[in-house]
Amino acid sequence: MKERGFTRIGFILAAAGSAVGLGNIWKFPYVTGEYGGGAFVLIYLATLALVGLPLLLAEMTTGSLSRKEPVSAYEDLSPEGKRYWRFAGLKLFTGFLILTFYTVVIGWIFYYLFISLTHLPATPEEATALFMGMLQEDASTQIFFHAMAMLIIGAIVYRGVKAGIERINLVLMPALIGLLLFLFFYAMGLEAFGEAVAFMFAADFSRLSGEAVMVAVGQAFFSLSIGMAVLMTYGAFVDKKTRLPGAALTVGAMDTAIALIAGVVIFAFLFQLGMEPAQSVGMAFISLPAAFYQFGAAGHLLAAVFFLALAFAGITSAISILEPSVAHLNQRYRMNRAKATWGTVLVAYLLGLLVLLSNLKGFEWLSLGERNLFSWFDFLTAAVFLPLGGLLMAIFVGFITDRERYFHQLHEHGLSRSAFNLWIAALRYMVPLGVVGAIAAKVLGLI
Repeated sequence: MKERGFTRIGFILAAAGSAVGLGNIWKFPYVTGEYGGGAFVLIYLATLALVGLPLLLAEMTTGSLSRKEPVSAYEDLSPEGKRYWRFAGLKLFTGFLILTFYTVVIGWIFYYLFISLTHLPATPEEATALFMGMLQEDASTQIFFHAMAMLIIGAIVYRGVKAGIERINLVLMPALIGLLLFLFFYAMGLEAFGEAVAFMFAADFSRLSGEAVMVAVGQAFFSLSIGMAVLMTYGAFVDKKTRLPGAALTVGAMDTAIALIAGVVIFAFLFQLGMEPAQSVGMAFISLPAAFYQFGAAGHLLAAVFFLALAFAGITSAISILEPSVAHLNQRYRMNRAKATWGTVLVAYLLGLLVLLSNLKGFEWLSLGERNLFSWFDFLTAAVFLPLGGLLMAIFVGFITDRERYFHQLHEHGLSRSAFNLWIAALRYMVPLGVVGAIAAKVLGLI
C-alpha cells in the first residue's frame, strides 16, 4: 500500500524543520555579527537567492516529478543511455553519516536540558569544566542520551511520513517558534537588547571581504539541508496542489528568520553580562549556561526553554536526514518500514558510538592526524559530500534531464518561462561557483 503524503502546510513545516537545524541557532548568528552584521545579511540573502533557493527548488521538483526515492528518481528522470546518473542518488548516505554524529550532539542537548533544571554552572570556567568533563570523560552519560535521541528519532520515522514526520513537525515547528519568541520578548526587556540588534543588523560594509562572501555562500548552502536528498525525498510525498516555488521561498524565509531571531536573543543575554560570543558549540554549551545562571531562578527557566528549542530544532532535522535512507530501503528493496527504520537506526547508533568514543580520553586510536572520528565525519560531509551532492543536482537539472518536463511542472505552479530560464541559469552557473565558495569556506575553517 502506497504511503499517504504531506499536506501543503505539513510539507512546508517538514521542509522548514529539515532546514532549521542546530547551526542556524548557534553558528549563523555568530558569523553574521563577525562579518559586518546587516551588510553580511544582505550578502547572505543574495547568495541564498542565487545558490540556496535554486537548489532547494531543484530537489523539491525532482522528487515531485518522480514520486520515488532518490536513486530511482535520478534513474527515471535520466535520458536513455544515461541511467548511470542513478548513482547520484547515493548522496542519501551523506545524511546517514551526518546522523551518526548529529544525534550525539542532540544527546548533549538532552543532557543540558536536564542540567538547566538542576544545577547550571556559575562561571564560564565552571561551564567549560562541565562540558569538557562530559565530552572527554563521561562516556555513560553520553551513551545514555545518545540512545535516547536515536530511539525518539527512530520512533517518529517508523510511524511514516503522514503519521510520524508530518504530525511531529506540525507540533514541534510551531513550538520551536513559540519558544524562540518567548526568549525574544524576554530579551527585549534587557538593557543589552539594543546592542544585540546593532551587532546583528547594523551594516558595517568595511568588514565585508572576499572571505565574508565565501562564508555567506557556505552558510546559504549548508543551512537549507541541500545535497543529501532530504528535499528530494520529501518532494516525492508532496501534495500535487502544493506550489513548489512558493514553498521554497517560504522555507528559505522561515530558515533565515529563525536564525536572525535566535541571534538577537543569544547576543542580548551574553552582552547583558559583558560576555563575548563564541562560535559553534562553545556558545551553546559553555557561554550561555553560565550567562543563564546569572539570572537567578529565572535563569533555569530561560536555559530550559533555550535547550528545549535546540532539541526541537535537532529532532526535526534528524528525522529528515534519516528518512531518505529508510525510503530507499523501503521503496527500492521492498523492505517494510519497520525493518528499514530500525535497521538503519541500529547501524547509525553503533557507528555513532565510535564517533562519540573518539572524543574521550583513552580513545586516541579513533583519530587520524589532527582529527578524531567525530571531526572527520563533520568535516568530510560538510566540505566534500554535501557540496558534491548539490553540484550533482545542479548539473542534472541544468544540463542532463528533460528541462521541459520541469518547466511544465513548475509552470502549473505559477512559474513563468522567464523565471524558469533564470532558475536554470542559476543552476548552471551560480551554483557551481557557490559550491566552490562553500568548499573553500569549510576547508579554511571559516564556518
